[in-house]
Amino acid sequence: MAFPNRYDRNKMALSEQECASLAGKRIAVVGCGGLGGLVIEALARIGVGHVRVIDGDVFEESNLNRQLLCTEDALGREKALVAAERIRAINGEVEAEPIVAFLSEENAAELLGGVDCVVDCLDNLEARFWMAHACQDLSTPVVYGAIAGWFGQVCTVHPGDPSFVSIYGEPFGESQHKKLGNLPFTAYSIAAFQAAEAVKVVLGKPCQVRNRLLMIDLLDGSVDDMELR
Repeated sequence: MAFPNRYDRNKMALSEQECASLAGKRIAVVGCGGLGGLVIEALARIGVGHVRVIDGDVFEESNLNRQLLCTEDALGREKALVAAERIRAINGEVEAEPIVAFLSEENAAELLGGVDCVVDCLDNLEARFWMAHACQDLSTPVVYGAIAGWFGQVCTVHPGDPSFVSIYGEPFGESQHKKLGNLPFTAYSIAAFQAAEAVKVVLGKPCQVRNRLLMIDLLDGSVDDMELR
């Protein structure tokens, strides 16, 4: 290992076997913006061996308020490529696989194949549903997250579990984040939950946020959950 002390602080919470196991895991992060950039950061630092980053967008000025990967120098650059550079700068032991593409009905299965877990950091409902359908077909678990203003929600969906229809009802429509805005600390909070869930999924750890929707309100400081049916 190039940096023998890199994972010492992980070992207080994860066993040495779990730390070693992470190096062989493959996780795809769909969306490299407010949620995705922070999830990518955490996965690279904890030592997930292969991180696929998928996003067809470029950074713009309105991203600067919350997106970790967005700097003034990165404006106009492809988010997936910047994300891959960040991974390599953090941890040379992690294989970064950037894909500059928007997820759609036509390419979802191709983009998401061959990974142990998918982390959903998308910002539109249509792509989210195509992702969910592809992951069901691929038998791949998904860690879902979304934010709107001061509010965020998280759940982990395994193949066969109640999924996005339980949350949204209809697959097409306008995401609430466009109406309520995106605050940096909301993104950081939800991304932390997502990264933790992804690690639990690939390590097979219990106590996942599964078959329930975790709802975090940072304005009133409350955390609630709702059973998914």
